[in-house]
Amino acid sequence: MTYELASSTWGQEEIDAMQRVIQSGMFTMGKHVKQFEEDFAKKFGGRYALMVNSGSSANLIAIAALFYKKDRPLKPGDEVIVPAISWSTTYYPLMQYGLKLKFVDVDLNTLNIDVNQLERALTPKTRVVTAVSILGNPAQLDVLRKFCDTHHLYLFEDNCESMGATLNGKQCGTFGDINTFSSFFSHHISTMEGGVILTDNEEIYHIARSMRAHGWTRDLPKDTKIFQASNDDFYEAYRFILPGYNVRPIELSGAIGIEQLKKLDHFVEVRRENAALFQSLFKNDDRFIIQSENGKSSWFAFTVILNPKYKLNRKKIMQALKDADIQYRIITGGNFLRHDVIKYCNHECVGEIINANIAHDEGFFVGNHPRNLASEIERFYQVLNKAATISYSRKTAESEMV
Repeated sequence: MTYELASSTWGQEEIDAMQRVIQSGMFTMGKHVKQFEEDFAKKFGGRYALMVNSGSSANLIAIAALFYKKDRPLKPGDEVIVPAISWSTTYYPLMQYGLKLKFVDVDLNTLNIDVNQLERALTPKTRVVTAVSILGNPAQLDVLRKFCDTHHLYLFEDNCESMGATLNGKQCGTFGDINTFSSFFSHHISTMEGGVILTDNEEIYHIARSMRAHGWTRDLPKDTKIFQASNDDFYEAYRFILPGYNVRPIELSGAIGIEQLKKLDHFVEVRRENAALFQSLFKNDDRFIIQSENGKSSWFAFTVILNPKYKLNRKKIMQALKDADIQYRIITGGNFLRHDVIKYCNHECVGEIINANIAHDEGFFVGNHPRNLASEIERFYQVLNKAATISYSRKTAESEMV
């Protein structure tokens, strides 16, 4: 039996939705995308939702939009506080738009940004804080929101891994000035590829909407305040006002998203039931550091960090998992500072980065799915327990021989 990292969440409803689009002959962005956006905004309690072709594109358009606001636009050289652990495309738009990244360590138990370092990271050039909830687990978004309000900063919330998670009864992905989600294959809902920007700010929404499609005005309402329309319809149909992109989603993704969104609550409920079993197996075993839940996680995956004090051999433990046909991978993107691409990044570390390195060197995760995983989780613990016991015994014997 293979314990997979991810699996399809589609049923007949998604197949039927695709067939309806195919039969319509309309594949470019249209009524299904629009309906999905309306459903998404209603589901998460935001004023405006904008679908794009990926969560990475959502991050790109979100950051770009903050550079073209009328008041307090971002500028190259401004500083943004970021956690040391996240996915690569959390950071790339920040780099590509010329911001300086101030890296802060994470909390070893939650894997989210260590909010105790925020004041230390703050300078007169700080303009943005990036909030990332790692693998379904809410960051201290209330603290981050208060910090940004106090210091007049933008809060950019990358919620691509944590759809359905809540903090104090409030949906993650609704704390920021602009928020992003992903609907990639392995995520909480899947539209093949896809992402969503959510915001309550009309100006930001209109800028993002223009930048999604070439930076033109065609998709904007007539009463928008980000440009003044002329009476020349011929010109206005192809009027470009911003240096935009083409990151539009397709109708197939919108139609699938409508059906997937209906199932999200159930998907998250089952993921949480799996997590309860995972937590019960690991709660009294301090050889393994598992993710400590903040708020209500939507449990993207199950992380394990080998407790450094036991000096377990991760390579041998991962080989045991591989032999048992249990799939695993690095925690999100690991410590981003450890990747080759960091040489292209204008950045600075705030204090010593310790916990992100531990997670990078001693951690991994296995998958969670919206189906009962009791057999897979129990077998995972058995294999891990046996491999760790052998590893620790050998390490102890070698120490005694010395």
